[in-house]
Amino acid sequence: MNKQYIYPQNMKASASLWLWSLKDFLIIVVGALISAVILATTRLMIPAVIVAVFAFLSIRSDETTVLDFVKYAIKYFISSQQTNYWKLGDDKNN
Repeated sequence: MNKQYIYPQNMKASASLWLWSLKDFLIIVVGALISAVILATTRLMIPAVIVAVFAFLSIRSDETTVLDFVKYAIKYFISSQQTNYWKLGDDKNN
């Protein structure tokens, strides 16, 4: 009686469900339930929009979220200085 066990490739990776980590997925589900109750009682869409934005920003791909990509882009294009070094070409090579 041989039992075969299937293990993930990376044992140190965090557990995930579809596109989110389990913690983020739980936050999204609870937030969606609460925002549905608020929407049904008060017709207020703000909590549902906040949950949708959080769900989009917490999509995970290769241990990097969309929010991380946005932070990297802001750092690269806005907050950090870009330096360029120009070098004159040799006359022999032209």
